[in-house]
Order: sequence, then structure tokens, then C-alpha cells
Amino acid sequence: MNILILFFISALPVVLLGLFVYKKDKNKEPISLLIKLFVGGILSCFLVLIVTLIATMIFPILGADHEELNLFQLLINVFIGIALIEELCKWIISYSISFNNKHCDEVYDMIIHCVFVSLGFAFFENLLYVIDGGIQVGIMRALLAVPGHVCDAIFMGYFLGLAKINYVNNDNKKMYKNISLSILVPTILHGIYDYCLFAQNAIFIIIFFIFVITMYVLSLKKVKIISTANQRFKYNDKFCTNCGTAVNSNYCPICGRKNI
Repeated sequence: MNILILFFISALPVVLLGLFVYKKDKNKEPISLLIKLFVGGILSCFLVLIVTLIATMIFPILGADHEELNLFQLLINVFIGIALIEELCKWIISYSISFNNKHCDEVYDMIIHCVFVSLGFAFFENLLYVIDGGIQVGIMRALLAVPGHVCDAIFMGYFLGLAKINYVNNDNKKMYKNISLSILVPTILHGIYDYCLFAQNAIFIIIFFIFVITMYVLSLKKVKIISTANQRFKYNDKFCTNCGTAVNSNYCPICGRKNI
């Protein structure tokens, strides 16, 4: 089959979801930043590969064939070997690019940033699966896998946004709590999604579709509410006006510029 058709099928859900989330933003993010986040998401795929190779060498169960595992072993394999590793790698990219970025001055900004990282990840992953499986795989992933990654990212961005508010208000206890939730909640959502899918059981398939519909509805509500009520952080004295790095003194630790 023509590789261009498969590329189009792989990219279409990514583009549509990206536009949907982007258009909800009242104060648009720089396109250059969104491209950086998207590319970072693609690079996170390689980070996942490296971490997975190391993890499976230490814990062989994480690399075992799903069909050979019982339900408890599958639980460990899916929640740690897939969900935790993938969400943690996407979180590392999102946090490193966004949390201290001068353009991240609204809660919804953090959601957009995490979503674009997840879209980069989903696009690269989608391309590999669709080239191998064809149009039917592309359609199924457009309806399930790609939106699933976006939903995980919405919750990741939501809790990172809350953590940013805590940071601005010098509430370290709540900040670390929300940072933890920004990893834990997407991991749980991702894990439930994959576990129900890989269990290959009629009951789990029913649970899977109920879960997916519920996750879609909650994610759409969260995007609608936060994008509508979004307000800028009062953060000007907390960030370097030159490079955007978070500062806690009169001088930026990165570029050395004095911040008054």
C-alpha cells in the first residue's frame, strides 16, 4: 500500500486532536514551542525504548509475552513495563520543557504542552503500527489509542498546572503532591486501558469500552472547564525575564541576569 496513504492515516488523528486542544486556548502558545514539544514527544519514544531494554534486563517479566502471563503477572507487566515507563518518559520531556518556561503562565498551557508531547509520541508509535498493520489498524488507533494518549496527557497537564500554582504560591507540600499525581494518574489510566485490552477476556473488553467512554467524557469536560476559566499565574517575580528559568533570588541561576 502507498506509504503516503498510511502516513496520512497515521497523522490525521494527531492533527485533529492537536487543533482541537490548541483552539481552546485563549492566549495561543508560540508555534515554535509546540513544535519543540511535539518533537520532544517523538524523542520520548526512543527514551522509552532505552528504559524498557534496561528494565527488562533487570526484570524479565516486563518483557514477557502477554499471552503467557496470568492476570496478576499481566498487571505487573502492563502497569510497570508499559504504562509507568511510557508516562514517565513523556512526563520527563513535558516537565523539562514546560514547567519553567516563561510561556507556561496558565493552567491550560500545561495541558496543551503535555498534549503536544503525547501527540508526538502517539504519532511516531502510530506510524509504526499502521505501516505494519494497514488501514484497519490505523482506524482503530485513531478512535482509541491516539485519543487515549491525549486523555492521559490532559490529566498529566492538569496536575502539573496545579503544581505550578503551588510553586508560585510557595506551597511545596502541595506542589510535590501534584507532581506525584501528574505521573501517577496518567499511569493508572494508561494501565487500566492496556490491561483490559491485553487480558483478552469478554468481561474486560466490556470494562474497556466503559472505561474509554468515561475517560473521553471526563477529559473533554476538564478541557472545557479549564480553558474557559483559565487565568494567568501571578509569576513575574518568580521567572527570569531573559531566559524564562524559575528563580528564587535576585540572579538567574542559568543566564546570570539580575531580576528585579
